[in-house]
Amino acid sequence: MLPNPYRRETLVQQLTAVQVWDLLVIGGGATGLGVALDGISRGYKTLLLEQADFAKGTSSRSTKLVHGGVRYLAQGDIGLVREALHERGLLLKNAPHLCHNQSFIIPNYNWWGGAFYTIGLKLYDLLAGRLSLGPSVHLSKAETLQQLPGLRPSGLRGGVRYQDGQFDDARLAVNLAQTCIDHGGTALNYCAVQGLLKDARGRLHGVRATDLETGLAYELRAKSVVNATGIFVDEVRQFDEPGVRPLVQPSQGVHLVLDRSFLPGDAALMIPSTEDGRVLFAVPWLGRVVLGTTDTPVPTASLEPRAQEAEIDFLLRTAAQYLTTPPTRADVQSIFVGLRPLAAANNGSTKTKEISRSHKILSSASGLVTITGGKWTTYRRMGQDAVDKAISLRQLPPAPSRTAQLAIHGAANNAGLKEHFASYGSDAAGLRQLLAAEPSLGAKLDAKLEFLQAEVVWAARHEMARTVEDVLARRVRLLFLDAAAAVRVAPTVAALLAQELGFDEKWQAQQVAAFGELARGYLLVEVSSGL
Repeated sequence: MLPNPYRRETLVQQLTAVQVWDLLVIGGGATGLGVALDGISRGYKTLLLEQADFAKGTSSRSTKLVHGGVRYLAQGDIGLVREALHERGLLLKNAPHLCHNQSFIIPNYNWWGGAFYTIGLKLYDLLAGRLSLGPSVHLSKAETLQQLPGLRPSGLRGGVRYQDGQFDDARLAVNLAQTCIDHGGTALNYCAVQGLLKDARGRLHGVRATDLETGLAYELRAKSVVNATGIFVDEVRQFDEPGVRPLVQPSQGVHLVLDRSFLPGDAALMIPSTEDGRVLFAVPWLGRVVLGTTDTPVPTASLEPRAQEAEIDFLLRTAAQYLTTPPTRADVQSIFVGLRPLAAANNGSTKTKEISRSHKILSSASGLVTITGGKWTTYRRMGQDAVDKAISLRQLPPAPSRTAQLAIHGAANNAGLKEHFASYGSDAAGLRQLLAAEPSLGAKLDAKLEFLQAEVVWAARHEMARTVEDVLARRVRLLFLDAAAAVRVAPTVAALLAQELGFDEKWQAQQVAAFGELARGYLLVEVSSGL
């Protein structure tokens, strides 16, 4: 039997197996994974270090859209839209098991809305070019209600349907980490970078890092170091240049998860202009509906941001204006919040919706390359641009990027496949083999849920999951779908992980307690009581 390349022991051994890495990436979210995979595709010896779990932060908390950004088109940012639409097309080809074509409908309650949005979306289609997912079309009132059951019919004149992409963000991150490893790179979670190494001339030549599971410290040499830590880029920049001016202005986006009955059709609802000029989505996702998002400046970055009461009220109030059944706080099955690492505005504006979503790359005097901004859809291009920057600084020898046509781990065309294992793509065969070998793992985590015990074992063996949170938040996504259910199954998950990873009953109890505390932040009833 071939050795398992995803075992933590194997990955940790690789830290010291390489004397000098070509490329060392700090951060295991969308951006860092994109940078690492791009470097690996060019043949560089590449190491990625993540202080928590892959996609623990912003990269697991998106609105689940792979999109060009209709609202950026309205703002006149044609370049960003064109780039994002191109990258959207590549992503749907490279990860078809996780990314798919999704219909979105803009309802029209004004006499001028139909023509206005149809013209704008035709430009959106045109910018997508040969990677278009299908043309936008005008819909009558009857067609709109047929495709968006649950939409308020009163005053409705019609709608416009357009096509965009949808995906599972955290699972894509895990698959990207696996792809890095598949192609000879090293990607390690729970290994925190705590300082930078510089030579006598002040030039950066590596990092100090600690394996958070063992406490062992490492000094790791590298020719190029890229800071891709999202909302935490300024913390790493402080290691490099204490007192440096902050680069990122965090903005948080809140999402509410509702039962599918609120929007039972296959199409998503796009509200183009809310009371404060935002765009709002209600999107079918994994058998539920995700409602979001907000855009609220926050003073500091956090791994577990919390929703503000005004944001929750705004989402429920806006949804009530468009849905036949207005959702209430009691209907919210999970609430999750992500922080956008927006590159701070140069004009002094504090309005986060005015800050460009395009990415920014800069280098310091020591040679640290920092990348921030951007969004999931353009993660691949961000990775390519960051590595190009390192090449331009002569940290790395020139080599072409090969990620545009690089299939992501698990890539398989499961279009239209409703089977539960479809999101695993080509790994579904391995899961079935596991079930055949250990039939008891076919038991459900909870009688009312679709998730199996086999998925916990698979996550530990092949997807680098180390904690109950890793499994329930970012492998099977239950915390984001039904937080109360996730709390119920946590003891079962802890027991399965302990057996698989060699931990004792004390570890299990600590994991269940820690996860229960974490999950309180995803339960709206707790939010309303101030916890």
